[in-house]
Amino acid sequence: MKEEISIPLLIVVAIILISQSFFLFIHARRKGHNYWFWGIIGLIQAPMPTLAYLIFVRKVFHKNNVEGTKE
Repeated sequence: MKEEISIPLLIVVAIILISQSFFLFIHARRKGHNYWFWGIIGLIQAPMPTLAYLIFVRKVFHKNNVEGTKE
């Protein structure tokens, strides 16, 4: 069975991957992380590299230090 992927779908996927890679590259560069690594990883698939960057590198979902606890 031969299935063809439409050209508009490929263009949309390419735009999503390139914009994700650009976002990761710029933000990792600003924060002093491995920006080439994140830029290249952003070209591979979506949205997992962005989620991994936000959770593990930027620590978006970390808990604030509660008063009275050790750091």
